[in-house]
Amino acid sequence: MAGRRNPKQRIEPTLDLMDNDEDELRLDPRDRGSSAGKKSGRERTRKKSSGTRSKRRETRERSGLGSLLRNLIYWCIVLGIWGGIGVAGIVLYYGARMPSASTWSIPERPPNLKIVAVDGTVIANRGATGGEALPLEDMSPFIPQAVMAIEDRRFYSHFGVDPFGLARAVVNNLTGQPIQGGSTITQQLAKNMFLSPDRTIERKVQEVLLAFWLEQKYTKDQILAMYLNRVYFGSNAYGVEAASRRYFNKSARDVNLGEAALLAGLLKAPSRLSPARDPDAAEARAQVVLGAMREEGYITDDEVKTAMSQSPTKAKSYWSGAGQYVADMVMDDVKLLLGNVEEDLLVETTIDTSLEKKAEATITEALGAEGQKLNASQAALVSIDGTGAIRALVGGRDYATSQFNRAYKARRQPGSAFKPFVYAAAMEIGMRPSSVRNDAPIRIGNWTPENYDQKYRGEVSLGNALANSLNTIAAQLVMEVGPQQVVKLAHRLGIESELQANASIALGTSEVSLVELTSAYAPFMNGGYKATPHIIRRISNASGTVLYETDYQNPPRVLSEPVVGAMNSMLTRVVTEGTGKSARLDGWQVAGKTGTTQSFRDALFVGYTANLTTGVWFGNDDGSSMKKVTGGGLPAKAWKDFMTAAHAGLRPAPLGGTVAPETTEPSLTSMIHDMLLGGGQSSTAYPPPPTPAAAPATPEADFGPTATVGPTPPADVGQQAPATRRTTLLDVIMGQ
Repeated sequence: MAGRRNPKQRIEPTLDLMDNDEDELRLDPRDRGSSAGKKSGRERTRKKSSGTRSKRRETRERSGLGSLLRNLIYWCIVLGIWGGIGVAGIVLYYGARMPSASTWSIPERPPNLKIVAVDGTVIANRGATGGEALPLEDMSPFIPQAVMAIEDRRFYSHFGVDPFGLARAVVNNLTGQPIQGGSTITQQLAKNMFLSPDRTIERKVQEVLLAFWLEQKYTKDQILAMYLNRVYFGSNAYGVEAASRRYFNKSARDVNLGEAALLAGLLKAPSRLSPARDPDAAEARAQVVLGAMREEGYITDDEVKTAMSQSPTKAKSYWSGAGQYVADMVMDDVKLLLGNVEEDLLVETTIDTSLEKKAEATITEALGAEGQKLNASQAALVSIDGTGAIRALVGGRDYATSQFNRAYKARRQPGSAFKPFVYAAAMEIGMRPSSVRNDAPIRIGNWTPENYDQKYRGEVSLGNALANSLNTIAAQLVMEVGPQQVVKLAHRLGIESELQANASIALGTSEVSLVELTSAYAPFMNGGYKATPHIIRRISNASGTVLYETDYQNPPRVLSEPVVGAMNSMLTRVVTEGTGKSARLDGWQVAGKTGTTQSFRDALFVGYTANLTTGVWFGNDDGSSMKKVTGGGLPAKAWKDFMTAAHAGLRPAPLGGTVAPETTEPSLTSMIHDMLLGGGQSSTAYPPPPTPAAAPATPEADFGPTATVGPTPPADVGQQAPATRRTTLLDVIMGQ
C-alpha cells in the first residue's frame, strides 16, 4: 500500500543544526574503522616502549649516581686508611725521637723570692717568674673562668686535644674569619713546659703526645693550676700572681671580674696587648673575653655591664713603687748570704709598710712642689732604728723611670754632714762642747777654708761652731785630732767607704752612701752602740725551714756615754738654733746636721730622735747644680714631713745623755778649765791669713759659690803628727 510505510525502509537521522550549531561532533576511536584502531594500538605500543626506556634510563642514572657515591665512599675510606697510616707513621717517627715516657717529668718552676714587710705585707716577688705559685682554690674564681672561656671552652670534657675546637679553627681560618688556634690549655702547657715555640710538624706532634701524657698523669684542676702559674702575661710576668701584681699592684686572690678578663685577654699576644704598652688594645680584648664568659654562662649581663663600666687599667712601663728599691737590695743581700737560689724563699725584711709609704709620699711631694723650681730632679731617703734595721728606704723619685738606688749605691760627698765625726773625735781626746776656738781665716798648706757666709765670728765654743757649721773650726779640729783618727772613728761608727785622710775630710770631701752615713749617726741616738744597717730579718724556704736570721741584739759599743751626751747636746743645737731649724718637730727632741756640697750639687740632712735616725738627700744624677738648695732647706723640710708622720701617735722621748743648752759664750770656768788642760787656743796660734793671691780650686764642702780659697791639700797633708802642743797655764805653774 502506497500509504503504508515499509518497516525495512531506512530512516536517516535528522540533525537540528539550528539548535545545536555550537555542539561538536566527536568520535571515539572505537567508532572508527579497523585501520584507525590498529593505528591507536601502535601508538599505545610506542608509548609503552618509550616509558620503559625512560624508566631504564632513570634506573641507569640512579645506578650511576649510586656507583659514584659508592666509589667516593670507597676512596675516602682508602685515603682515610692511608692517611691514618701516614699520620701514624709520622707520630711514630717523631715520637721515637722523644725520650721514653717513663722519664718524662714536669720541670721545676723557676724559684721565686717572696719579699715581705714586718707585718707580712708583700713588697715584691723576684725571680725568673716574678711571682709565687698559687693553688687554684686561692685564685680569684674569675681567672680560671675567663681563661677557659677564651682559650678552651671544653677544657673539662676533652682528653687533651679538642677535635671540635680544631675543626672550628680550621673552618674559621679557611672562611676568612679571625684566625684561631686549635690548641687546648693542656697542649699550651705542654708547649710552654717542654717544647720550643717553633711552628713545625715535629713540635706539633710532640705537643699532642705530651698533652695525652699530661691528661693521663694529672687531674684537670692540676693542669689548669700549672698553666695559670706558668703562662706568660707580658712585661716579664709569668703566672697570674706576677701579672696581677705587675698590672694591678694586688694579689691574684683579689682581682675582680674586669681585671681577670684583661689577664685572660693577654694570652693571645702578651707583649702586644700588655696594658703597660697599649692599654686601649688590652681593654678591647678584655671586652671580647667578657662576651665569651657570658656566652658560656659564667657571668650575667649585669656583671658584664658592671665590668665594662670600670676604668681601663693603666700600668706603668716597669715595676713601680719605692718598695722595688728595697727588693733590689734584698736580692743583692740574698745572693751574698745564700749564693744561688734553687727553691722558693720567703724573705722577711725590716721594712715598716706605713713608714715606707710615708717616705715615698714625702719624696714625691717635695720634688713635685719645688723640684723643678729649684732644679732638683732626684732625692733619696733612708730611715733606721737604733739596731740598724732599715725601716724605710726610697732610692729615687720613680723606680719605673730609673732603677738606680741612690740611697744604697750612690756615693756622694756629704759636705758638712760629715762634721759630727770630726767633733766626736775631738770629744774623745778631751774637748767639750764648751771648748773655745777662734773663727778666723786660716791656711793649711795651700788650702784656705772659708765659712759659707764668708764671715768670721772670733772666739766661739765648739757647740756654737757646729750649730752654725763653721768650716774654719772643723778644719782646725781635724788638724788637732789628726785626719787618721777621724777616719778611724768614722769607720768604727759605720762608714764603710774609703775615706781620704787629709785636712779637707773635715768638710766632707770623701764620698759615702746615704745608708752608711745615716747608720753612722745612729750611735749618737742609741747610746753609743754600733748600728749595722740591715734590711733582712729572716729567710726561710717553702717548708718553713729557717735558712738565715739576723742577730744584732748585742752590738759593740763604739762611743762612750760622755761623748754621746756631748754630741747630742751639740747636734740638738743645730736644730734649735743653727742651720737645721727647718727640721724641728713639735714635742720631740731632735738632733742632726745639714750638709751642702760645692756649687749646691748635693744637699743633705741627717737627723734623729730617740725613735729613728733618718737621712735625706737631694740633687741631680748628672751632678749639675741646684738653685741654692742647702741641707737646711729642702732636705730638712722633707725630713720634718716624714718624721712628723712617722712619730704621729707616739709619746715624745728625750735623747740620752744630753746636757743643758749652752750659752752663746763659754763660761769663765770652762775657759780656765780649757786653759789648764790645753783645750783652748789663742788666735795667734794659727797660720797668718792667706795673701790675696791665694786662689781658686775649692774642695767640695759647705762653701759659698764665690768663696776664694786655695787648692785641696794632697792626701799627706794632715797625716803628720798633730800640731805642737801649746804651753798651758798649768805648764807655767809646774815650771814645764
